[in-house]
Amino acid sequence: MLCYHAVSPTWTASLSVTPDLLERQLTTLRRRGWHGATFGEAVLAPPARRTLAVTFDDAFASVASLAYPILASLGLPGTVFAPTAFISDAQPLSWPGIDHWLQTASAPELGSMSWEQLGRLAQEGWEVGSHTRTHRRLTHLDDSALRAELEQSREEIATSLGTRCVTVAYPYGDVDARVATAAGAAGYLAGAALGHSLRPRGTLRWPRIGVYHGDLMCRFTLKVNPTLRWLRASRLLSGGG
Repeated sequence: MLCYHAVSPTWTASLSVTPDLLERQLTTLRRRGWHGATFGEAVLAPPARRTLAVTFDDAFASVASLAYPILASLGLPGTVFAPTAFISDAQPLSWPGIDHWLQTASAPELGSMSWEQLGRLAQEGWEVGSHTRTHRRLTHLDDSALRAELEQSREEIATSLGTRCVTVAYPYGDVDARVATAAGAAGYLAGAALGHSLRPRGTLRWPRIGVYHGDLMCRFTLKVNPTLRWLRASRLLSGGG
């Protein structure tokens, strides 16, 4: 389970990777016998023992223009998790952690995909999941606001794309038992998390490996090493947490 965000040959943000590096990373895994699946398939019904799910949080426009051709050339589907308010309003992606880029020459990198682009990806076998409506930290919301973020984004995807939405990625990877329970109540079957531990805590708190700007091939290889992944998932390194 890999988690990417933006793809750019020039953007130096931590959540961006270059097209060349993305291609090299995924080609390495394909050569090692990993089979592609969407996030939902990988969690709920993995098609192979070595199942690879390539996910992209935030629905950056660069995913459609730069990541899609790379995955297609490798025979891999992808999953993109979309914050629906930004898609519907055709607004640049902007929240704490990335909004400072709006004041720089890299502001165009914050462009989001359109519903049309997401629809084309869905037609090509990609999964479009929810990244809530406005990318807020869900653990900080009261029950009513939490429910609205989860339910309304799921409905917007279904209405705009005419497809069922059963997966969600929690903004900032921020999820606890209350948020996961709310996601299940909102109709999601699988939830994508991020964190130091790779120990699954049920289908609605499924861990992913985050891949970032500084993850050159040597570091990436360590991140996806089966033995190291097992150790990270063990109680020894996760502290049972």
